[in-house]
Amino acid sequence: MNMNVVPIKEKKVVNFKSCFDVIGPVMIGPSSSHTAGALSIGTVANKLFQGLPKKVIVKYYESFAETHKGHGTDFAIIAGILGFATDDSRVPIAIQIAESYGIEITFIEESGDSPAGHPNTADVYLEDENRSIRTVGISVGGGLIEIKHIEVEGFSVNLHGPLPVLIAISERDGLEFVLRRLFKQHTVEIGNFHSLEKDGKYLYQFDLDSQLSGDVQRELKTLSDTANIIIL
Repeated sequence: MNMNVVPIKEKKVVNFKSCFDVIGPVMIGPSSSHTAGALSIGTVANKLFQGLPKKVIVKYYESFAETHKGHGTDFAIIAGILGFATDDSRVPIAIQIAESYGIEITFIEESGDSPAGHPNTADVYLEDENRSIRTVGISVGGGLIEIKHIEVEGFSVNLHGPLPVLIAISERDGLEFVLRRLFKQHTVEIGNFHSLEKDGKYLYQFDLDSQLSGDVQRELKTLSDTANIIIL
């Protein structure tokens, strides 16, 4: 996979919904933006990859590049990749745990500007013998993140706005309408929609206004035989 950074310059956007977003989540410290936010970026990479990788490459930009070692960003991102929660006691030793699994880890401090136009930017690449994914995320404060770019199953997608986002990849071209009916049935509001087609496969991207309920997620699992559905 091409590791060149895709230019995705945008104005800085901060999305806080309450005072608790500024305070941040229950977490292993020291910083909500550099630790909890970084862990959340790693969690998105985990969801995209759907398993443990053999190799991890993390490129840092601006503030992340300058402070990642002292602020725990390294172990936080790896903790997210391993699927740890923000308050998991294993978070500070996530790198050692990953290395014990045989995962090769590389951190790179980039000297240029963030491709996402934000000082807290991480570009995360995961691979094993069969597949690879990439995600570019920013930590906007209070443990909140935005994902600006993903690469998965041969598709390259720029995202806009906050999570949640549902990605569905399938050879079934009518899956969009199945998902729309499901969302309408459960009154799930769609903010934006985007689709791509490549080599007989389709990617559907739904930007959602709220987290999906357990009932919706259970119904989505029934489509797993015909689609790879990822909730970010």
